[in-house]
Amino acid sequence: MSGVTGSVWPRPADWIWLAAATLAFACLDVGLFLAAGPTTGFLGPNALLVLELSCDLSLLLLPRYPTVVAGLLIVVSAAMLASDLVSPGLLVPTEQPTLMTVPTITPVVLAQLVCRVDRRRLLWIAGILALLATRPWNPAWNTTPFGLLSTALPVAISLYFEARRQLLRSLRDRADRAEREQLLLAEQARAEERRRLAGEMHDVVTHRLSLMVLHAGALGVTSADPAVRTAAEDIRREGAHALDELRDLVGVLRNGPGAEPPEPSPPQPTDVSDLVAESTAVGVATELSVTGDRTSVSPTVARTAYRVVQEALTNIRKHAPGCSAAVSLRYHPGGLDVTVTNTRAARPPDPALAGSGSGAGLSGLRQRVELVGGTFEAGAAPGGGFRVGAILPAYVPTTEGAAR
Repeated sequence: MSGVTGSVWPRPADWIWLAAATLAFACLDVGLFLAAGPTTGFLGPNALLVLELSCDLSLLLLPRYPTVVAGLLIVVSAAMLASDLVSPGLLVPTEQPTLMTVPTITPVVLAQLVCRVDRRRLLWIAGILALLATRPWNPAWNTTPFGLLSTALPVAISLYFEARRQLLRSLRDRADRAEREQLLLAEQARAEERRRLAGEMHDVVTHRLSLMVLHAGALGVTSADPAVRTAAEDIRREGAHALDELRDLVGVLRNGPGAEPPEPSPPQPTDVSDLVAESTAVGVATELSVTGDRTSVSPTVARTAYRVVQEALTNIRKHAPGCSAAVSLRYHPGGLDVTVTNTRAARPPDPALAGSGSGAGLSGLRQRVELVGGTFEAGAAPGGGFRVGAILPAYVPTTEGAAR
């Protein structure tokens, strides 16, 4: 059953067609009255016209009181039928083109009742009006066809269009729901893949790094050679830093809203001035420019910026010997902009040093930047040099960020 929607007044735009329909049928009733002639009963010559115009004006009340308007039509129809059968001329002229005894506004009212009352009530109303209009006990060519056209046909047509409208709405809702489900499934698949990668990184890489740190620590304790102990300590320290960064990356991959904040870890390198000093110490003149508040970004973003500068300076030392470099960090409310540029190489690179890398440094750096929601670019700079740049957000929703 359709719900009753006639409990509210129509929108302002709906009053236009309601008033137009009322006016049109009022003019039609006036024309029929002039064509058929006045009534001759004691109620006066305009009795039928008054009834018809009353039913026409009731169309304006249909959105608010559909059942009352339908009841008025039934009462008027019954009165017209009784007058025609018992007292001709009282409410129905003795000379009329048809014997239909329902108001002319009946088709419009029944068509609107389809979406304003429940199906059972609609069928009762339409059935009573059809019975009064067709007179099945005395069928005639000028009664039955007009009665069906005024009652049954508008209801059938309106029910068809209402069912079609509901079907289209159901199909649209189903399509929207299917699209939302597909998006949800895709998001769940991505989240599952991220969790799987996080699990593999945690189970495999973390295990190997932990063993490396433990062996380096044991070597530093047991070895009598100071140089070996220093190298072992360096390996242990760098391995510990790698473990901390790996833990942070795993947190970014998992990014679970209910994850517990991690336990505090040792501070990891984020100050690029150390990298600039190292680069200058090995013969690459490097300038550093920092603007803005360094505390405006989260530790994850700061470490990502550190790795961008580190990888860029490493590539400069490998592939552009004798050049000069410039590192720029611009902190702003939206995040951090990192730029590393170098001039043209003054001499050919050392083949052994240039070929020592894996060739995936920049692609891995791009993945790392995009993992935290940033953008990365690398390419030739004007004058024959090279430029590496990254635009990083101020905050990354990791469990570390939740702890802060």
